[in-house]
Amino acid sequence: MLDRLQSLEDRYDRLNELLSDPDVINDSKRLREYSKEQSDLQETVETYREYKEANEQHKDARAMLEEKLDDEMYAMVKEEIDELSTRKEELEARLRILLLPKDPNDDKNVIVEIRGAAGGDEAQLFAGDLYKMYSRFAEAQGWKVDVIESTTTELGGFKEIIFSVNGAGAYSKLKYENGAHRVQRVPTTESGGRIHTSTATVAVLPEAEEVEVEIHDKDIRVDTFASSGPGGQSVNTTMSAVRLTHVPTNTVVSCQDEKSQIKNKEKAMKVLRARVYDKINREVQAEYDQNRKLAVGTGDRSERIRTYNFPQSRVTDHRIGLTIQKLEQILQGKLDEIIDALILEEQAEAMQRAED
Repeated sequence: MLDRLQSLEDRYDRLNELLSDPDVINDSKRLREYSKEQSDLQETVETYREYKEANEQHKDARAMLEEKLDDEMYAMVKEEIDELSTRKEELEARLRILLLPKDPNDDKNVIVEIRGAAGGDEAQLFAGDLYKMYSRFAEAQGWKVDVIESTTTELGGFKEIIFSVNGAGAYSKLKYENGAHRVQRVPTTESGGRIHTSTATVAVLPEAEEVEVEIHDKDIRVDTFASSGPGGQSVNTTMSAVRLTHVPTNTVVSCQDEKSQIKNKEKAMKVLRARVYDKINREVQAEYDQNRKLAVGTGDRSERIRTYNFPQSRVTDHRIGLTIQKLEQILQGKLDEIIDALILEEQAEAMQRAED
C-alpha cells in the first residue's frame, strides 16, 4: 500500500509541474485533464502526507523513551505515543478507503427522472414530495436544480418530472436514489382515513459530455408541437415544444418547459445524451455495473429501495436494513444520514472484495 501511495504522491508532484508548463496552459484539453487528475489525487496525497508526518513523530517519540526521563516526562511521552498510534490507525483506515476504485461518474452532474407509479393520484403527489426532497437536499449541498420537463396533475403532483442537478459530486450521492420509493399514508383525497401504499420511481443518470457519447444529427428525428398543460389542453399556440428521437436506440425525449424552441431542444438534448450514455454503459460495461450492484442492492430501478411510513414517522432503506424515525426531516431534504450509511456499506463491501 505504501509503495502505491508514494507513486501517487510522485505523480501529484509531477502534475503540479505540468500545470505550470506554458505548453500545457495553452492546451485546454491537457490542462483540463491534468487539473482533474490532480484534483482526484489531492485528498489521497494530503492524507498520505499526514500519515507520514504522524509516523515520523511516532518514531521520534518512541526513541525518546530510550533516553533517561523523569517520571513526569516519561508519562507525557507515553501519552503522546498512544495518541499518535491512534492517529496512525485512523489515517491508515482512511487511506485504504481512498485507494478503493472510484466510480468514474461520481464527479458528474446528474439528470433525475421521477414518475408516479402504482397508486394513481397519491403516487403522483408522492412524486412531487420526492422532487421537493431532492431540491432541498441539493440546495443544502450548494447544487443547482433546473427543471427540464414536467407533467403536472390537477392536484399538484407530477405524472413525471425530469430535472438536472449541477454541482460537485452530485452523482456520488444521488446515485443511491435509483429505484422504487414506497409511501404509506392516509391520502388527502381519502375520506375513510385508510392507509394507502403508493410508489414512485426515481432514475438518476450521470450527465454525459459530448466527447463521451457521440450522437450524430442524422440519427435524430426532431418533432415540434404546441406545449400543453394539465389534462392535455394547449397552453401555447406556438410550436415551441420539442420531441427528439434517437433512432438507433429508439430513445425518445420531449421538452416543453421553456417558451423558446431552441432552449427546449437544448434541454431535451441534454437528457437524450444522458439516456443514450446510460444505455451504452448498461450494455457495454455489464461487468462494471454488476460490481456496483453487488455493493448496495441490485440498483434495479424497479426494485423497492425505501419506504416512507407516515403513521409511524419512519423511513426504512431496505437495501441495508436502516430504519430512521425522522420522516419529516428527511422529506425536508436531510438525507445525509441515509446516504452516508449507504456509502459506508458500499465501501465495506468493496474492502471485503479487495481482501478476498
